[in-house]
Amino acid sequence: MRLTIIGAAGMIGRKLVERVAASGQINDRAVDAMTLVDVVTPDSPAGFKGACDAYAADLTETGTAARLIADRPDVIVHLAAIVSGEAEADMEKGYRVNLDGTRALLDAIAAHDDYCPRVIYASSLAVFGAPFPVKIPDDYHLTPLTSYGTQKAMGEMMLNDYSRRGILDGVGIRFPTICIRPGKPNKAASGFFSGILREPLNGQEAILPVEDDVRHWFASPRAAVGYIEHAATMDTAPLGAQRCMTMPGVTATVADQIEALRAVAGDSAVALIKRVPDPAVASIVAGWPRNFDTARAIAAGFVAETSFQEIIAVYLEDEMGQTAQAGT
Repeated sequence: MRLTIIGAAGMIGRKLVERVAASGQINDRAVDAMTLVDVVTPDSPAGFKGACDAYAADLTETGTAARLIADRPDVIVHLAAIVSGEAEADMEKGYRVNLDGTRALLDAIAAHDDYCPRVIYASSLAVFGAPFPVKIPDDYHLTPLTSYGTQKAMGEMMLNDYSRRGILDGVGIRFPTICIRPGKPNKAASGFFSGILREPLNGQEAILPVEDDVRHWFASPRAAVGYIEHAATMDTAPLGAQRCMTMPGVTATVADQIEALRAVAGDSAVALIKRVPDPAVASIVAGWPRNFDTARAIAAGFVAETSFQEIIAVYLEDEMGQTAQAGT
């Protein structure tokens, strides 16, 4: 298998590259070559025995998409995006990257009559917006209330249409909010969901900009990589014309997160969370969905954690080399 990852320098991209490099395969299919691309040059993975080409490129620039598919990768993972908060603050940039960049990639594939790669498209829960039911079913219509959600919904529609035409074999993954994200926060409006856990676990103060009763849908970085791996080799025939799915995850309130933190790290960690209301963040988050029926994705073989303490345990193991223990 020849694998191309667009957005390979991002958190999920890096973890996917590390997983593939360590095993040399995705599921039971050997990966012989990888192309890693981002707006900054991604790190080449240590220990990968196949060929690896890593370079910086902007998908919105003329010629970049054609270069990406010149070696006809079997699987293309499209993770590159301007995230929610930044896309809302800079409308032009969001549409240029999230919509125009995606179309450039799909049109470059369409230019080859005898080429039909598996394309894994990173979508978002932001394609849904209030009002919505308490638990959103698989067949619920797209109702974005942000520019980011609108851009991702457009990408989903294109993925469905290009797959229907036989131009590519698409799988659209609506990622839950990924938590706990390692490293520094990005510009996503959802960043505080990770921050209120990550910072206290590392002995640092964290800012909570919303109320404790805010509920959302979560999965770990480990689960996110697992979604992509499964999508790379799954049988897509049962998906029919609707190629995009909400991934399984955990529904939890901020209060649930805090209590899971308390159970693992104790009251001293919880005391590091400082409540500083931010009306702009609260407004964005208020329009996000909170719970899903993901029977379709589960039936297709996708899996995730089943509790928030499990999500915290993944962070402790993968990022801090620790085993979760009850707090004191």
